[in-house]
Amino acid sequence: MIKAMDAVADLVTPGADDAAHGGSRRVVRVRVLRQDVAGGESYFERFEVPYEPNMNVISVLQKVASQARSQDGRRVAPVAWDCSCLEEVCGSCTMLINGRTRMACSALVDSLVSTDGDEIELRPMSKFPVVRDLVVDRRRVFRGLEKVKAWVPVEGSYDLGPGPRISPEDQEDAYPLTECMSCGCCLEACPQYTKVETVRRDDESEADFEKRRKAAFDSGFVGAHAISQAMLFNSHPTGRMIADERMEALTAKGGIQMCGNAQNCVAVCPKHIPLTRSIARAGRAATVWAIKKLFDR
Repeated sequence: MIKAMDAVADLVTPGADDAAHGGSRRVVRVRVLRQDVAGGESYFERFEVPYEPNMNVISVLQKVASQARSQDGRRVAPVAWDCSCLEEVCGSCTMLINGRTRMACSALVDSLVSTDGDEIELRPMSKFPVVRDLVVDRRRVFRGLEKVKAWVPVEGSYDLGPGPRISPEDQEDAYPLTECMSCGCCLEACPQYTKVETVRRDDESEADFEKRRKAAFDSGFVGAHAISQAMLFNSHPTGRMIADERMEALTAKGGIQMCGNAQNCVAVCPKHIPLTRSIARAGRAATVWAIKKLFDR
């Protein structure tokens, strides 16, 4: 605690108005990797905002946006970023903070400066195409869930009555997997999950481009989040009805066989989901499924 307070005290630098009166003010210095348009050149820009106790990175970005001035006083466009819930539930504010993938809403300034120095560096995730500044195109995250059919199929909107009973033990085992918010932290940290970026051709229709983009997504590693969700729904009494379809997806190109077991995913997951356990279960299930499929011909 003393170390953290000393680090925050190091943030004290003279302000323009305060210095004239011999005073000083606390500021937070932040360096943002910016990109004005998709596919454009990236560049760093520095900002200074007044320090307040218990600030997180989102509140720093809000102050940066409100003043729209760089550290040297130039008028600049507000920094763009994604956020929604501000309480580590929606998963939309993932970015690289001081080189580590994490949620901006739960990254506290006091903690960052106590461990990483007096300047905070913000970058967009590197595994997804940049839309602008810290905003990335994350549709590949959701394509992975679509590929493994990470849902319980329900036909119609009428009352289907009570579903199958699930034992407390199975509920306890499944609950950690339900906390996944598709934030992309596990994907950013995974060495097997590499960037896939497609650009629409001038002579290409929107439908053809979308088809080609999905094919490109499907050829790459599906990711730990999708594997874990496939295991969650394959263990559900109702979701198990299409377990074979999920296993087909998990053993296809870009499936479980591409996992290198680096275990970076479980190390950075903000919800501490046992992703490596899901991957191990998926590997075992894929082996059993493939053998059964071989002899069921």
